[in-house]
Amino acid sequence: MKILGVDSSGLVASVAVVQDNIMLGEYTVNYKKTHSQTLLPMLKDLADMIELDLNTLDAIATAGGPGSFTGLRIGCATVKGLALALHLPVVSVPTVDALAYNLWGHKDVVCPLMDARRSQTYTGLYRFADGKMHIIKPQCAVDIETILSEINGIGEPAVFLGDGVPVFLSAIEEHVKVPYSFAPAHANRQRAGAVAALGALLYGEGKIQQSFDHSPEYLRLSQAERERMEKMHGGD
Repeated sequence: MKILGVDSSGLVASVAVVQDNIMLGEYTVNYKKTHSQTLLPMLKDLADMIELDLNTLDAIATAGGPGSFTGLRIGCATVKGLALALHLPVVSVPTVDALAYNLWGHKDVVCPLMDARRSQTYTGLYRFADGKMHIIKPQCAVDIETILSEINGIGEPAVFLGDGVPVFLSAIEEHVKVPYSFAPAHANRQRAGAVAALGALLYGEGKIQQSFDHSPEYLRLSQAERERMEKMHGGD
């Protein structure tokens, strides 16, 4: 089984190919350019490097949200176009789950933190045991104090990762009462390799979509939608 993974849910742009539990290649960039400029050229470079025939793929796994609204839309359009052209199913992988999967096998409670702005974070809580990832708290959009309070309630050591860590570092230092640590550089941001690997498991469970059925899971309204609702409410 050969899976193409794509992640454009944050500042990171990443593509990877996993075949039978082996990562054939991964191309990840965390630098300024927009995903509309990077994703397809990155895929072409990766395919050329590993001599990949896109027609040999079994599915495309993508970070399905939450995350950057613009990034998710670009990723969604890219994946749907590829899947339609190649007649492939799409595996929508929850973004926070995939981020946690970077730390597969970690002994502590894993807490991904993505900056959702307005003092909120896209987050969840995970534990690895018995060779599996167990979801303690499904991905959600909450205030940072809420998730830190839940970590304290569990009462076990925790490890943090994601672009929300530097944003919420002072809150972590102030509020977390259990021992905690931070993921190293090679594992603390989105990676398409994790999306593809977790996507392969979901594919095996039959959790696939047709290209025309796929859409991002935002978890909350966009800024434009929030402002529109505020204006409507203000006019009542």
